Amino acid sequence: MPKDAAQIADIYNEGIDEHCATFIVTHFTVEDILHKIAEGEKKHPLFVAIQKNSDCVLGWVSISPYSPRACYDGVGEVSVYIQRNHRRRGVGEALVETVFDEAAKMGYWKLMVRIFTFNQASIDLFKKQGYVEAGLHKNHGKLDGKWLDVLELERSIPSNLK
Repeated sequence: MPKDAAQIADIYNEGIDEHCATFIVTHFTVEDILHKIAEGEKKHPLFVAIQKNSDCVLGWVSISPYSPRACYDGVGEVSVYIQRNHRRRGVGEALVETVFDEAAKMGYWKLMVRIFTFNQASIDLFKKQGYVEAGLHKNHGKLDGKWLDVLELERSIPSNLK
C-alpha cells in the first residue's frame, strides 16, 4: 500500500479541490499519506481499489478514530474518496462494503460517516450500504466563507454488540 501513496494523495486532493467532501483545504503530500498508513495499520486501516490488470488506484477508504476517548474505541469514522473519472461505477460501493467487513473482523461495533448535506451522491452511497441518519450538525464548519451543515450517518455491526 505505501507504493500507492502518491495516487491516494492525488485522489484525496481532488476531493479537497472540489469542496464537496471535506473542510480540509490544504493538499496532502505523499509523506502525509505514508504517515496515515503507518499510523493506522493495526486499528485504523486504509484500503484501496485497484483497476484490474494495472496499478491504477481508483479510490480509497479508511477508518479514523471517532474520538480519542477509550470508551469509543469500537467506533470508527469512515472516509471514502473515488478518483473523479471512476465515480458512479460501483467502486465506492465495493470500498464501503470492504471497510464494513474488515471493521467487523477488527471488533468495531459501529461505523460513522459525516457528509455535507448537499453531497447527495455520498449520502445515497452510504444509505444503500445500510447506514442510517444519526443526526444533523447545523453550521458545523466554514468552507469558502460559508457555514455548512453536516449529516451524520451510522451503521452498527450487530455481531460485535453481543
